[in-house]
Amino acid sequence: MKPCCCVVVVALAAVLVAAQYASLADASAPRVIIVGAGMSGISTGKRLWDSGVRDLLILEATDRVGGRMHNHNFGGLNVEIGANWVEGVGGDKVNPIWPIVNSTLKLRNFRSDFDSVVGNVYKESGGLYDEDFVQERMDRAYEVDDKGANLTKLMHPSGRDDISILANQRLFNHQPNGPARPVEMALDYFIYDYEFAEPPRVTSLQNTNPLPTSVDFGEDNNFVADQRGFESIIHYIGSSYLATDANGSISDRRVLLNKVVRQISYDDNHGVVVKTEDGSSYGADYVIVSTSLGVLQSDLIQFTPQLPLWKIVAIYRFDMAVYTKIFLKFPRRFWPVGEGKQFFIYASTRRGYYSMWQSFEREYPGANVLLVTVTDDEARRIEQQPDSQTMAEAVAVLRNMFPDADVPDATDIYVPRWWSDRFYKGSYSNWPIGVSRYEYDQLRAPVGRVYFTGEHTSEYYNGYVHGAYLAGIDSANILINRIFKNEEYKVRGKYDDDQAAEVNGQAAEVKWH
Repeated sequence: MKPCCCVVVVALAAVLVAAQYASLADASAPRVIIVGAGMSGISTGKRLWDSGVRDLLILEATDRVGGRMHNHNFGGLNVEIGANWVEGVGGDKVNPIWPIVNSTLKLRNFRSDFDSVVGNVYKESGGLYDEDFVQERMDRAYEVDDKGANLTKLMHPSGRDDISILANQRLFNHQPNGPARPVEMALDYFIYDYEFAEPPRVTSLQNTNPLPTSVDFGEDNNFVADQRGFESIIHYIGSSYLATDANGSISDRRVLLNKVVRQISYDDNHGVVVKTEDGSSYGADYVIVSTSLGVLQSDLIQFTPQLPLWKIVAIYRFDMAVYTKIFLKFPRRFWPVGEGKQFFIYASTRRGYYSMWQSFEREYPGANVLLVTVTDDEARRIEQQPDSQTMAEAVAVLRNMFPDADVPDATDIYVPRWWSDRFYKGSYSNWPIGVSRYEYDQLRAPVGRVYFTGEHTSEYYNGYVHGAYLAGIDSANILINRIFKNEEYKVRGKYDDDQAAEVNGQAAEVKWH
């Protein structure tokens, strides 16, 4: 090729690339692309819309709006395979999700009676443990947990003193490896893994004890069991700025489904270009990425230029946990029901092996459906095996639990695969050891014109529906401040609060016995 032709081609390429970007100088209001139509993405859009940023485009990789809030028809029931509870109800402050569920949409919901599990712990060989014995072990577990809450009062807010929950158990329970007997392991699993989807050895003590959601909003948890689906709250939130169909579901032309984002190119002087798997390109002034933490940790989306090292390190410091709800349908009921029989535990010698069971008799009378929850390594293992094997394992556990009952074969099973799904790569983020407000600032901090949101960016409520909702608002506000006030987001130093955080011997006393 001749040199003059090279010059023409390069110049033409530069013009074409520039044309893809939507420059702020060329429009009266900025154009914003939101990647992901889950709770955070829709919440972000609403806040931007309310502030006057109206030129929005939402790109969703799947064929539906809702993200990890997803109902699935199983045995004639719409069951929630993702988020299911409004966690944090009954406190002095109101969880922002609760009025939408309970008052506005009036979704069917039921308070979960977790206190009754002490009377429903089954031996591996069958039959119930003595309730008084279980209560004694539970009391001891919560006593150690309370000591941990006192210990966190002594810890510096930077996270430099943080330890794992397991380390706290070692400190106060004098067990080198934490709870070891089946009943104690099962209760430990119920208290921690069932909440955080990861074991105490990897979960931060400082960030989970006391649990901000419980402290701020209350300790009750309400299980949503409505055929409209828990995800209907996302459609409700979006309906204030997006068109909906006759059923109230988002059907706006600005929400594009089956658009798998594979590349985000950004330039401080021009804007962003988002490219999807089908070959489409979309230009904007800014992009807000509301994918899961698991997706950020994968290679699904390539950033050009590559994200800076500080951002990559922040992303990889956090855990994307796996919480899998397995649904089993039977031809008849063989398990006990009634008051105090909503949840039951299998105390296996193998930690987390089909441990947490839930009966749906109250929520779906006569459905003959059981829910068993597995997490972490067990969840990953089960995702990789045939459902028929999972069904056989789960039914074998039930036959161990109820040796005197005629436990039939299950007629159907549904196993969600959040970890294997490239659009999620897990269920929700967990609190790692040693992180603080500084790391959360880094996680949600923008890089040039690329902004980030999601439940994983919520400093106090990550992993929760309300965390995702509030994170969307927070991230939108960061962009709003940039657009209307020209304020750059500042990541405060890790030890900026040193002086205020000095203990000076005034913190709560911790007893080591």
